[in-house]
Amino acid sequence: MVSEDVLRRQLEYVLHGTSFDLGSKFEGKVRDNYSLDGKRIIVTTDRISAFDRVLCALPFKGQVINQTAAFWFEQTRQIIENHLIDVPDPNVLVARECRLIPVEMVVRGYLTGVTTTSAWYHYSHGNRNFCGHALPEGMKKNQAFDQPIITPSTKPVQGGHDESISGEEVLRRGLVEEPVYREMERAALELFAFGTEKAAANNLILVDTKYEFGLFEDRVMLIDEIHTPDSSRFWVKNTYQDLFERGEEPEKLDKEFVRGWLADRGFRGDGPIPPIPDEVKIEAARRYIKAYEMITARTFEARNEDVLQRITHRLRNPN
Repeated sequence: MVSEDVLRRQLEYVLHGTSFDLGSKFEGKVRDNYSLDGKRIIVTTDRISAFDRVLCALPFKGQVINQTAAFWFEQTRQIIENHLIDVPDPNVLVARECRLIPVEMVVRGYLTGVTTTSAWYHYSHGNRNFCGHALPEGMKKNQAFDQPIITPSTKPVQGGHDESISGEEVLRRGLVEEPVYREMERAALELFAFGTEKAAANNLILVDTKYEFGLFEDRVMLIDEIHTPDSSRFWVKNTYQDLFERGEEPEKLDKEFVRGWLADRGFRGDGPIPPIPDEVKIEAARRYIKAYEMITARTFEARNEDVLQRITHRLRNPN
């Protein structure tokens, strides 16, 4: 495990953003995307977002997310094609340029969450129909569903908010053609089942996740990221049941730790973001790294260095 001293020293070098001369640029909450010659160069920064807001930057977070996504892209090619071409740097992917499908496929295995879009928020406020799924009475927070459910979310224009809707509503609005949506639905459930099995083998529960898809020519492809601590919730498996029965929160290895810290201080996306102390950033980074090592069964290589300088060198000297 990476020492606290290494994490603390890396606070000086966190990657807040980039400004490369690499064709047209689009800046997401976490990734800086550059489109050039039919390819997309994706730089995963150390920014962390929650409640549709960029909060701060965490040591090594971009490397964790990028390398975790690359790991899963290679593992899941038998389920669906993806856009990955190359990984020239720990924080960088080179991918096929795809046309974004404006619907995220959110798959949920458990009744949980702290945001106003979460299943638990709706359930705790008396809603028993969530995105077209009838939920039974008497469920508790963090309880498993009988079967995973898909709750699609619209992809808003930059600065907008996601909207959770049913699959029927996706089709009624004409957001996606039905054959394409059904392929997304199939792939999402198979990816989630695969991820659940692999995570369980490493003492993790894949709680829920989101998948994004694009069209490359006429083929549906998985894009963006997959089963990372940003796009997914992970809990430690062998302590879950005991904590659940005691009514306590599970051990979390994802950005839910930061979301929960903010929610405990009354922040759920509106108003000024409370200052996040270094100790919280370091603990969050530690959880991200632990998740990477448990998910991949690989040792995380953490080096105190200027991430932007390293990426700049790699992109200028690809060989």
